[in-house]
Amino acid sequence: MAELSEARKRANKRWDDKNKARKLYINKRSTTKSFILNLATEADLEQIEKYIEERRSNL
Repeated sequence: MAELSEARKRANKRWDDKNKARKLYINKRSTTKSFILNLATEADLEQIEKYIEERRSNL
């Protein structure tokens, strides 16, 4: 994979600086998906389902 140009690095940094909340959202969503698909036990999944139900009722 090619290294990013300096211009691309600066553009990425500008986007990151202007979109901190969006970047945090994307990172947390990715972490959650990875946990569920790769590490969660059956007990974890049952608890997550309860969290989802609770969240849906609060939306």
